[in-house]
Amino acid sequence: MRNRFEMQLEELNVDLIKMGAACETAISMAVKALLGNDISLAEGVKETEREIDHMERNIEGLCMKLILQQQPVARDLRTISSALKMITDMERIGDQAADIAGLIKYCNIDDAGSRCREDIAKMAEAAIKMVTASVDAFVKLDIDSAKQVISADDEIDGLFIKIKGDIINIIAENAALGETVFDIVMIAKYLERIGDHATNIAEWVVFSITGEHE
Repeated sequence: MRNRFEMQLEELNVDLIKMGAACETAISMAVKALLGNDISLAEGVKETEREIDHMERNIEGLCMKLILQQQPVARDLRTISSALKMITDMERIGDQAADIAGLIKYCNIDDAGSRCREDIAKMAEAAIKMVTASVDAFVKLDIDSAKQVISADDEIDGLFIKIKGDIINIIAENAALGETVFDIVMIAKYLERIGDHATNIAEWVVFSITGEHE
């Protein structure tokens, strides 16, 4: 019975890795579409979001089956309940990536200047690393990596504040760009929220290992 349970937990880990990879793809595609003003690529993000939604339902089903069939306790129960929380955050990451893609047709990031391009790219890179590291920490039971993800959120927050300041200066210099560049602030906010969701995932990793959650 225990061997079967261990196999199902391994299946859960594999599925979580796949869902995390899909989230990374969605973020990468959305920002690449933004930086290249590629509407067709932006449309592809929506398909990836649908895949993420499907993965969430499948993992949720597996977790419920584990709970009902195996009746786990203590750490095993924490592992499964944490996975259920994590996939909710990953599904929302997919939503945020789709939201970014949805704004691309309304704005041109070049209107905001090279500084915003660079900072948006940095935010996306940091967000992808956080998502990857948080899921990896869950699979490897690596509490130190999870805590590093939590600390890394400060970098994304700092970039978001910087972008907001740059946009305010751009509008002050040319009010006609206001509506266009405001969408850049929204995109930066979505990336900031992705960082928050990755932080949530990392906090659930800590809970799955220690039983403590902030």
